Amino acid sequence: MVSRTRVLVVGAGFAGYQAARTVNRRLRGRAETVLLNPTDYFLYLPLLPQVAAGILEPRRVTVSLPATLPGVRLVLGEAGRVDLERGRVHYRDPEGRPGELGYDRLVLAVGSVNKLLPVPGVVEYAHGFRGLPEALYLRDHITRQIELAATSADAGERAARCTFVVVGAGYTGTEVAAQGSLFTDALVRHHADRRHPDRRHTSPPRWLLVDIAPRVLPELDRRLSTTADRVLRGRGVEIRPGTSVAEATPDGVRLDDGEFVPTRTLVWCVGVRPDPLVGELGLPVRGGRLTVDPRLRVPGHEEVFACGDAAAVPDLTHPGRLTAMTAQHATRQGRTAGNNVAATLGVGEQHDYRHHDLGFAVDLGGTSAAANPVGVPLSGPLAGAVTRGYHLAALPGNRIRVAADWLLDALLPRQAVQLGLVRSGAVPLDMETPEPARAPGQRK
Repeated sequence: MVSRTRVLVVGAGFAGYQAARTVNRRLRGRAETVLLNPTDYFLYLPLLPQVAAGILEPRRVTVSLPATLPGVRLVLGEAGRVDLERGRVHYRDPEGRPGELGYDRLVLAVGSVNKLLPVPGVVEYAHGFRGLPEALYLRDHITRQIELAATSADAGERAARCTFVVVGAGYTGTEVAAQGSLFTDALVRHHADRRHPDRRHTSPPRWLLVDIAPRVLPELDRRLSTTADRVLRGRGVEIRPGTSVAEATPDGVRLDDGEFVPTRTLVWCVGVRPDPLVGELGLPVRGGRLTVDPRLRVPGHEEVFACGDAAAVPDLTHPGRLTAMTAQHATRQGRTAGNNVAATLGVGEQHDYRHHDLGFAVDLGGTSAAANPVGVPLSGPLAGAVTRGYHLAALPGNRIRVAADWLLDALLPRQAVQLGLVRSGAVPLDMETPEPARAPGQRK
């Protein structure tokens, strides 16, 4: 029996999901499409801050791979070693058992992980924000701090528990601070309305957004930055541009200007770096990302393609630069990779990856947002509607459920409960290869 040609896609983020779907649709059974991923879902990362803020239920941002990728064989596992000479990928399944998969074509879409800085105490006391367990933990943690503050007799402890420090004013950090400030305001109101005689007065929530960059959203259009800055400051969020964390302790955070901020919450949103698997391949990299040509092929290995955050994709619209590590690029690169893989198997033609940004949207909570669809700057409720419409269009599933949660959040108070599903030790920051702090645009 002659075995079918196998296309193996590693990773089911924005790039991997689209690559698997595209190649499977293009080949229509002419080859076997296999998707290797640690979970059975695609995680829609842009809505993760709304999970942490109690707006969306966790399953709303997880899209079932078997249900939405019919014809694609899912293998649950974490990729380990890639044997390029033998054409095999070694992995471990969720129960720790080793396995391996052969391939005729390989698409590496392993994505990215938290970027760490060599700051004392960060690994021990900071909370990351890259996955569903971290969002669930942060939701419980914030709720718990407000509840503990409401029953504390010590004014200093109350203030520390009601202080929340977010490091990194990029897309994720800005949304976490924006959504989080509304969430804590709602929690404080909840406790004020139901105060027992032995409860103490809860301190007003205090949010700090810290970044070494000179402004929030430093890599986006300045008009988006200005809108986000105005909305955040209007809610009382303290924005500290040009500032970094010098040390994290159990009792607080010391900033590089010498100020010590008493807090029990340090949320680490500094940025991302390519998955460590990329560095273990022994292939050329740029900025830690795997070098590819404009057709997303790995030089010297015509059967291997790479896309998304793991790939150093030339930006043909800005010669000499690489495409940014964004969901917008990853999604479109996944489609290009899928089409080009199919072309190597006789279906269609290969094309270079070329994409002009269609604009960005930042959800700032409530009816506030900052957006610039096709370059048109928007703010306020109109931007909020555009932003939510964009997310519904980009979601490959769960659209009705997400819209229903948004409607319920607008009509009903949020549920102020701890689920206790994820403990702190279950969501550690990655301790490998911390990087020095750099402002956006600073050379490496």
